[in-house]
Amino acid sequence: GALGLTGLGLMLTTVAPGKRAFPFHNHLGNDEAFVILDGEGIYRFGGAEYPVRAGHICAAPRGGPDTAHQLVNTGDKDLKYIGISTQNDPDICEYPDSGKYSAIAVAPGDSFMTAHLRVVGRRAQGLDYWDGEEV
Repeated sequence: GALGLTGLGLMLTTVAPGKRAFPFHNHLGNDEAFVILDGEGIYRFGGAEYPVRAGHICAAPRGGPDTAHQLVNTGDKDLKYIGISTQNDPDICEYPDSGKYSAIAVAPGDSFMTAHLRVVGRRAQGLDYWDGEEV
């Protein structure tokens, strides 16, 4: 990136009142943290919810659904925060609210949205390990 960091990502996110920037999710390969700059909201983490406002820092260590996380703007003005994450590649995310998962591999020059391998599915739609293979 522009800062020359190869193992750490930074992203400024602005969320309108009543909205959320990302689905409730957990990472199996990356840690994240969020620094709240302005506004207020709720930080969903695992099965808990925490009120957040400017100056708060939220941690989202890698792990299973018990580390799933999401910031929701519950205020009447924009919620602004900086997301900081490790950049381990590839990464697998789970989405406990919808039962989805994503597998993402980001080649140099790619981003999450333009990753050369980005698969989103549901476990129930998965194939058998030997599907299409000679046994």
